[in-house]
Amino acid sequence: MVWAKFILSAAAIVIAANYLAKYGDVIAVRTKLGGMFIGILLLAGATSLPELLTSIVSVSQNTPNIAAGNLLGSNAVNMLMLAVLDLVTRTERILRKAFKRHALSGSLATMMIGLVLFFLVANVDVKLGWVGLDSVIIMAAYIICVRLIAKDIGNVDAGDYEIPKGTPKLWVGIVGFLAAAAALFVVTPVMVSSSNEIAIITGLGTTFIGTTLVALVTSLPEIVTTIAAIRIGASDMAIGNLFGSNMFNMFAVGFTDLFYIDGRFLSTIDPAFILVGLFGLLMTIVGLVGNLAKLERRIFNIELDALALFILYLWGMFLLYQRGIG
Repeated sequence: MVWAKFILSAAAIVIAANYLAKYGDVIAVRTKLGGMFIGILLLAGATSLPELLTSIVSVSQNTPNIAAGNLLGSNAVNMLMLAVLDLVTRTERILRKAFKRHALSGSLATMMIGLVLFFLVANVDVKLGWVGLDSVIIMAAYIICVRLIAKDIGNVDAGDYEIPKGTPKLWVGIVGFLAAAAALFVVTPVMVSSSNEIAIITGLGTTFIGTTLVALVTSLPEIVTTIAAIRIGASDMAIGNLFGSNMFNMFAVGFTDLFYIDGRFLSTIDPAFILVGLFGLLMTIVGLVGNLAKLERRIFNIELDALALFILYLWGMFLLYQRGIG
């Protein structure tokens, strides 16, 4: 029964994520904001709703490590998707084509992950009310990042899109996008609860599952939406969604603190999760540097940086399992 619930809820998320990509592109075309803007800000926030919702539910149940594993582990999954993009677009070097336009968002995602890791190590024991000062700074940093991105790409994307015939009206795109996001918000708790039941049945441990299975499950909207965006030719939206989601995940770390009334959220996270965060950070850097460096060589038809991302992710998951974080 639990497996049936998991599969059905996952299928519902796949459908909703496809509609997010479809109607997000409609909004991008109709408003002429551009795929980068929609991908980095609007689509990234919507597809990251599962991570945010999962973390809020986790701290309300006094399991902050599941929340931390979910958010930090999702960063690595998102960067793994850069490698997957290389596999699904073998005839076109999609990352080389669009990546320089995302250098700022990739750099800011790296900065946000580094900021969270800094506060995990520094353990700044200062609170504003019940919320940690570190969380307030993280949320403020995200707002600044959004402003920088909006300023940088607002004019660049303005003339990139012509409205093709048959494109739905703007109101249809907005309503469809909101409906798909709402569906994610409703279905995600079902999928997460079934994932936790599976963790109990298999005996793998909730914290380890939070970093691996739950992070992968809650990243499913990013995965499906990214592939769907590539299939409709919206490569800017796809890549922007991944980096934007990493930024939003770090914002969610600070935002989750608003719902944790027993102290500072970051102070309750097991220091072992620094390793999880570092792998996400390292993979983000590899994706950024590898593409900017124009590494053209392929091994087994896979670009070197994409291959490195695959290896890093698998190595990281093995180390987490070996160290027994669960």
